[in-house]
Amino acid sequence: MPMNTYISMLRGINVSGQKKIRMADLKSLYESLGLANVQTYVQSGNVVFDSGEQNLEKLKESIESQIESAYGFSVPVLIRTGNDFRHLIGSRHFRKERSKNPSKVMVTFMYDSPDQSKLGELSIPENETCEFVIADHEIFLFCPDGYGQSKLSNNFFEKKLDIVATTRNWKTVVALYELSSER
Repeated sequence: MPMNTYISMLRGINVSGQKKIRMADLKSLYESLGLANVQTYVQSGNVVFDSGEQNLEKLKESIESQIESAYGFSVPVLIRTGNDFRHLIGSRHFRKERSKNPSKVMVTFMYDSPDQSKLGELSIPENETCEFVIADHEIFLFCPDGYGQSKLSNNFFEKKLDIVATTRNWKTVVALYELSSER
């Protein structure tokens, strides 16, 4: 069976001492599911792996179920392909800012497409300096004053768009793509 390379991102682990999962344990958990060439990246639940499974929903549910069984809490898992990340990196959203100051660029990955009516109601909070562009299942943010100062947090978009999402900085997005493309 041909193997595909996938990138998964877990939402909300190892944040403020909540939902703690050691990366070595997460790697073992993925391997116990028969996933191959498992590599974790930083402590926020980024995993690059190979699998013959074509059905991403089935793969996601399998990982989520195993995490809940092993740790007693649920964690949303998002899975994308290396090709998805290649398209993200090649996008034109905030291209100039990415090359000049990539630490000011973030990507919020939405697990599902937001309702169009919710998108129409989305407004930027007063005095917000961040800019954002919504494209497909991602929200690209440019935060000149830093993401930590922004009201446009992951929770903001989840609440306003009624979605589940997880946010990564540009450095992490590039690193995950590079790990997936080295195979």
